Amino acid sequence: MEQRRWDRLGRELGVVGLGCWQIGADWGQVSDDDALTTLHAAADAGVTCFDTADVYGDGRSERLVGTMRAERIADEEEPVFVATKLGRRANPHVPEAFTREAMAAWIDRSRANLGMDTLDLVQLHCPPTPVFADDAVFDALDGFVAQGRIAAYGVSVETCAEALAAIERPGVASVQIILNAFRRKPLEAVLPAAAAAGVAIIARVPLASGLLTGRYDESTTFPAGDHRTYNRHGEAFDVGETFSGVPYDAGVQAAREIAALTPPGWSTAQLALRWVLDQPGVSVVIPGARTARQALDNVVAAHLDPLPHATLEAMADIYDHHIRRHVHDRW
Repeated sequence: MEQRRWDRLGRELGVVGLGCWQIGADWGQVSDDDALTTLHAAADAGVTCFDTADVYGDGRSERLVGTMRAERIADEEEPVFVATKLGRRANPHVPEAFTREAMAAWIDRSRANLGMDTLDLVQLHCPPTPVFADDAVFDALDGFVAQGRIAAYGVSVETCAEALAAIERPGVASVQIILNAFRRKPLEAVLPAAAAAGVAIIARVPLASGLLTGRYDESTTFPAGDHRTYNRHGEAFDVGETFSGVPYDAGVQAAREIAALTPPGWSTAQLALRWVLDQPGVSVVIPGARTARQALDNVVAAHLDPLPHATLEAMADIYDHHIRRHVHDRW
């Protein structure tokens, strides 16, 4: 798999990673055995970056990733790179909750879940906007690096403004942001600024919660415990995390038009992932998967040719016609 350099980490990672929210919770049931099979299949296919969080299944995702990592180390496989997140355990989720003591406790819980003395990368998990201006939070993170609790830190953001604020922090190694054919605003300022600063870009929600697979229609339903049912209007967390904030029917129509652009032999999901990988400044894209087959299909995108200019232009036109008015000025 193609490797891209993360300048502030001083290492290279594969361009297609694995988002591990799906194996934790909120996307339907996935057994432990199926989750571990999916994780190992991804690693066997060249995935090196596994993105999880302490709140995915209340730690279940971290524990599964930790089990996979330990099994591969026992078999003398190359260790995987684990990016986890902290902060969403705060209740209430307010800036004042991000104290040194609270962050230390969250980090130590993740270390136990993952079975790691030093976490590869810890990301602030979409914190309240004032946190990005709080020097004490970033001083604490620098301290955790010095202590060896974490090797590096980054941020996961909701808005482009938050991303730009984070990029200005000299200790921030990565910014994770929603980037897909339905969320194009980061192309304007965030990706160029990150590239100039040597900050890695982790592109999340690349398939718009499955819309960009082209498999859904107006009659598709999801289980009650799936965020695509219970968070359509932001009832539980930022609505931009569910279908990228696009109204479902508008997204289905736009995805149908994008699906018509899919090259022969490709899946529409691979087209959507290749679009992300073709954007200058992207370090890794982290599609989720609930099965080994899905994980392997996603990896194929890393081996496909860049999209032709005509396809890129057509996808931009679809965005302008169907999507822009719903999302562009919000995030």
